[in-house]
Amino acid sequence: MFTRHIGIDLGTVNVLVHERGRGIVLNEPSVVAISVNDNRIMAVGAEALEMMGRSPDTIEVSRPLRDGVIADYVVTEAMLRYFIGKVCGRMSFFKPQVMISVPVGVTSVESRAVREAAEQAGARSAYLIPEPMAAAIGAGLPVGTPTGNMVLNMGGGTTEAAVIAVNGIVVAGSVRVGGDKFNDAITSYIKRKYNLLIGDRTAEEVKIQIGSALKPDVAADELTMEVRGRDQVTGLPKTIVMHTGEVVEALTDPIQAVINVTREVLEQTPPELVSDIIDRGVIMTGGNAQLRDLDVLLTEEIGVPFYVADDPMACVALGAGKALENYALIRRTLPALNV
Repeated sequence: MFTRHIGIDLGTVNVLVHERGRGIVLNEPSVVAISVNDNRIMAVGAEALEMMGRSPDTIEVSRPLRDGVIADYVVTEAMLRYFIGKVCGRMSFFKPQVMISVPVGVTSVESRAVREAAEQAGARSAYLIPEPMAAAIGAGLPVGTPTGNMVLNMGGGTTEAAVIAVNGIVVAGSVRVGGDKFNDAITSYIKRKYNLLIGDRTAEEVKIQIGSALKPDVAADELTMEVRGRDQVTGLPKTIVMHTGEVVEALTDPIQAVINVTREVLEQTPPELVSDIIDRGVIMTGGNAQLRDLDVLLTEEIGVPFYVADDPMACVALGAGKALENYALIRRTLPALNV
């Protein structure tokens, strides 16, 4: 009765934590700042993100996860320890049970690394759940029924499409294109067109403020934004004005990769489930699902209705928490991850 149930969305860009009875209790960037001189962790989460691109050589600011999987085990463990401690309290006598989301197709080595990192960080027991499954549960889809449910989870490191029925994934596909690749595409476009060098955080602001998947029908509807950076030719500060249409152009390739993986999954889906998906549509989750008009573009390209979940960023953490509460029900569908 004293055991705390915690669901963790261990994302490339953000870590979200859901606790039973309290909802989403933590949402912080998955960023760690380390002192180069003594290898000591100086800051984690939002505090570390403030240092990104602004720190001296004595401080290394990095993301310990790449494309949804652990790139630096030691730093990931320290980050998890910090977040679990922040949620449960440093002096908690009762270790929590933890359910962590992992990408579809994660290897046994990668899944073991995630589970061990969570246990070393203070979890009594750690279980893993595929991100699309967690996203579908968090979005409120009836995953326990024989009806076909399709989810497109668009995170910071990967985009995953999956068809779910009877508490299991029937067909799934993933591509290592997410929010980071969208930001890279904007950075490359600005560098190529304007000879202007900008950082990741500026690219993220451009995507959020004026980004879109479709060009506005009327020129008056175009959003504009001042973008500041360093001129590649002169080396001096420079300001340009960008329009929505330019961001649409910049994001063509990564958006096409998302369309392709969605098509591939639908092509492999059994006909009975496809008919369900045509009726019910596809639910979009993850931070990148919030890009303007992306649901409209996907509906046009795929021919199936696409809808953005009510709180797309929180779906995976929410679903991981709910899955842990009903673990006895869904454990038989997750054998490969939790052995």
